[in-house]
Amino acid sequence: MSMKTDLDIPSRFQSSFFAMCRLHSFPWTSLETELQNSPSDVILAILKKTCLHSVCRKYPPSVKYRRLFLSELIKRHEATASEPLDELYDTLAEVMGAREETVCYKTYFLPSGEPMSLEENVAMISEGTTGLVTWEAALYLAEWALENTHVFTGKTVLELGSGVGLTGVAVCHSCKPKTYIFTDCHQSVLRRLGDNIRHNGLTREHGMGVSVRVEELDWEHAQEEELQEIGAETVIAADVVYDPEIIGCLVRLLEKLVKIPKKAPEVYISSTIRNPGTYTSFKEELEKAGLKHVTVTNPVTQVFPYDRVSSIEIINVLAAD
Repeated sequence: MSMKTDLDIPSRFQSSFFAMCRLHSFPWTSLETELQNSPSDVILAILKKTCLHSVCRKYPPSVKYRRLFLSELIKRHEATASEPLDELYDTLAEVMGAREETVCYKTYFLPSGEPMSLEENVAMISEGTTGLVTWEAALYLAEWALENTHVFTGKTVLELGSGVGLTGVAVCHSCKPKTYIFTDCHQSVLRRLGDNIRHNGLTREHGMGVSVRVEELDWEHAQEEELQEIGAETVIAADVVYDPEIIGCLVRLLEKLVKIPKKAPEVYISSTIRNPGTYTSFKEELEKAGLKHVTVTNPVTQVFPYDRVSSIEIINVLAAD
């Protein structure tokens, strides 16, 4: 399903800019139509919703990205033969003088208009982990959560492999869980998670009315007693099925969770199917462990701007009858 496009041009540019979407995916054709009437007004409106926006001052996309974006915007404006727009060149000069950092921010806007800003590493793989950037299946799972709030409202939610925390922040802001437990096994990811929940008004106690925790969870060594004590009613994970070497310990962890006596949680796994062989292997291992999976087929409206070319699937994991 395509992303909703009932936003005005500056707002569409804003959502793509803050999510650091590839520049070719911006609505340039629609912009060209707008530029035929009042080019400087439209460009200035876009500038105010992007590089000059308060969110950009506090949580900016990468320096390189802002440079490329402004250069493209200037090129489009100059093509209209309008008077030069000082604000454009002043902003570019400021960005050209900025030093590139190892971290940047991606911001996604909830349907309420509320921003979720997430600190990420500029490099996709950093400090030995891919957990320091946002992945498509996390965005898809967050969108699914927005449409299925009943799965989370008033419940204790455990997230496996939380990464930078996008899905959890969305759930905490929009679905009103009682408790949300972000987990990972990399210390660098856990530190980043702590920063990101603070950026988004969540605290480890009661941010947004939700009790939020960030905990280390080693899938290989997690004990049944430990998992029972967490008391999760809903368990979610996004983009955790990508490495054949970790499928075994992930399935063993899911087996322990699904077979908790009396209070087994609902388990949902969201995956971008990059390697069909790896994904099929995961499902086969689930069956061998006495677990069944049901594909969640209800449509998910795209709220956030990201590439949906890859196939993304959510499955509900259950104990076999």
